[in-house]
Amino acid sequence: MVWLVGAGLHPKAGPTTLVVARDLAGRMDYRRGLVMYDLDGTVARTGLSRATVKRHVRTLRELGALAWWRHGSKQNLRLPGRAYTATATIYAAVIPKAFDVAMGHRLTGHGYEARVCGVTIAGRERAVSEAAAKAGQPVDNRAVDNSVPAAREPHSPGRYHPSSAVQVERGVKDTSRHASRRTASPRPDKSTTTNSSSNSGGGTRRTAAETCRSIWVTRQVRARVNWTQTAPLRRLEYVLRPLTDAGLDADMIAAELHSWMLTWRPARPAEYIRAQLAKQAAVEHQVAEFEAAEGWNEDEASGALRASRPDLVADVLAGLAQGMAAYSAHQAANGLDNLLDDDDDSAAASIAAFLGTGTLA
Repeated sequence: MVWLVGAGLHPKAGPTTLVVARDLAGRMDYRRGLVMYDLDGTVARTGLSRATVKRHVRTLRELGALAWWRHGSKQNLRLPGRAYTATATIYAAVIPKAFDVAMGHRLTGHGYEARVCGVTIAGRERAVSEAAAKAGQPVDNRAVDNSVPAAREPHSPGRYHPSSAVQVERGVKDTSRHASRRTASPRPDKSTTTNSSSNSGGGTRRTAAETCRSIWVTRQVRARVNWTQTAPLRRLEYVLRPLTDAGLDADMIAAELHSWMLTWRPARPAEYIRAQLAKQAAVEHQVAEFEAAEGWNEDEASGALRASRPDLVADVLAGLAQGMAAYSAHQAANGLDNLLDDDDDSAAASIAAFLGTGTLA
């Protein structure tokens, strides 16, 4: 909204419009992007008049920042325990197209359902310039006060990872050291190291440069495919390694994910991608087994034409030559175009010449 007002896209948008917008933003449900109008409450919180609030809410609608999700009504809902209750007006927060164009956003979908799926060349240049400007700012290395207060506050409730219980055996005093010795895996020999695979599923270990490139590609893919944006970056990078290790860039991977034509959002996008890639790998493996069982050889199939029964091929070509000669004669007798050309022999003559060479294998 600060950008929309500063760009001067609406002649009546100003600081008062931002006051009303901040009040709406403070009460908005950002999971669905909806907010109740609450005209009387807005007047009481902002100190503006009713006419002013109505006028600037209309300005927000004309700017394209608000859309009606449900129109209010004066009809009594007849709720139990209440003498009169009307239907509230609910607005949906939207982003105008002018803002996306200025920021260089690429969109998928239309209207209120449109979502950002990538950036344009101008948007990429803008992001690079902003990152470079941010990197050039001086670093604040002021001393940090690490003194311990007299009374500590309790830890904030949050997520934690429960650790597994240690298996304690009787007669052992140093449990942790004994457990570490028992659970330590032996060092693999050269043969197992050569044949073992890394986390990426390949036969060689991943270098730091390969991992950085994979993370960089995954970050772009997550920005372009909206249903993957809830997945953690490192987890998403791990399940996409079969594609990144194959040399696919962000555009190709995003096109692959979009080709799945999802009309719903998976609860765990990374696990869904892992399952889909596993299915594709299984199908490819099954096709390879079928081809091996049928004796399919790609080199032989892509090589020169060779017949297992030359006599049968010669009979087929001879019959084709006779048929084309008869067709040409029929066309010539009726005064129609035939298979003859002024600068070249007929197809029948070419087949006959080929049969005379005896080059069939």
